[in-house]
Amino acid sequence: MNYTKINGGVCAPQGFKAGGIHCGIRKNNTKKDLAMILSEVECTAAAVYTQNKVYGAPITVTRNNLMDGKARAVICNSGNANTCNSDGVEKAELICSLTAKALGIAPTDVIIASTGVIGQPIVMEPIEKGIAALAPALTAEGARDAAEAIMTTDTKLKECAVSFRLGTSVITIGAMAKGSGMISPNMATMLSFITSDAAISSAMLSEALKAVVGDTYNMLSVDGDTSTNDMVSVMANGLAGNPLIDSKNEAFDAFVGALRLVATEMTRMMAADGEGATKLLQCSVTGAPSKETARKVAKSVINSSLVKTAMFGADANWGRILCAIGYTDAEFDIGSIDVYLSSEAGQIQVCKNGFGVPFSEENAKDILLKSEILIDILMKQGDYEATAWGCDLSYDYVKINGDYRS
Repeated sequence: MNYTKINGGVCAPQGFKAGGIHCGIRKNNTKKDLAMILSEVECTAAAVYTQNKVYGAPITVTRNNLMDGKARAVICNSGNANTCNSDGVEKAELICSLTAKALGIAPTDVIIASTGVIGQPIVMEPIEKGIAALAPALTAEGARDAAEAIMTTDTKLKECAVSFRLGTSVITIGAMAKGSGMISPNMATMLSFITSDAAISSAMLSEALKAVVGDTYNMLSVDGDTSTNDMVSVMANGLAGNPLIDSKNEAFDAFVGALRLVATEMTRMMAADGEGATKLLQCSVTGAPSKETARKVAKSVINSSLVKTAMFGADANWGRILCAIGYTDAEFDIGSIDVYLSSEAGQIQVCKNGFGVPFSEENAKDILLKSEILIDILMKQGDYEATAWGCDLSYDYVKINGDYRS
């Protein structure tokens, strides 16, 4: 299947409009803080959520709203997570009602999300005014504004889109995401909203999302902390006109392939923009005895603070990588593992069959000074593989999170 990357983000698929404005939640009036996405027709919808036992009120409300597998709009604010507030659910439901009234849809057709500081009551007045101003201003060119409005400590906007041909129909999937810190997701990432014009049943859309999340968003870690508000949602409105995808067939596989491409791009963007990050880290595990083991090993290395700091300092301290592999909660033989480090500057082997091998420290330094570092782990114990993404750990991470509420 040929997939083509295109511009347009969440508005790239047919029938979607979006927008983002500053409504007053955030103190800095140069930063947008309210985003909205709308489909001109009803969509099938699905979502996955954080597994943190402390979770935001918007997750409770979105779960309830998506019980019928349908949605038409997304409303998301930044600057306040609406989490651990006694009136959080009540206010999240009110935001859905205000959004629905402004758009002329049902409140239960709204996906709601929030991101920002935990434990601070959300003030309704700016949101109410913002919804009234934003709803009539949505356009097919508004994806970028929406993507900007969900950013918190992100330094870069994150959006992408992919199209592919299915019979006589051209199907498009678009996405935007935010995530820079407090990321070690289980079932989702910080926030990501996906749109498509494919005709696909709610059940198959949910299956597709679950199939992709495990190898993409779930394999992302910036700092090992799972947020309270993590969510990935997807809406598909059917305007591409393809025959309905209602079973696991070739059309379903093609859709999953495109969704995986979009999700991988979002994951890489978030890893590269981790709080204080200077480098994107990718850890690929091959030859594992099981898929679960491959995933666990890759995440263990990406999660390691010692590996992350070594990569920040361009120090080929491969013993930290072996250490992280060794404390992984899985059964395997450390005595057959090889490790390679590479970047655009070249590749070196640092470990063979669990033991160190001679290498040039000068060459290693040149390799690790680049902005994208690949850590390849060859287990040689099976046919399974997995890839995880993360970033280095710099001084700036502490600075950012030392005064996050300020």
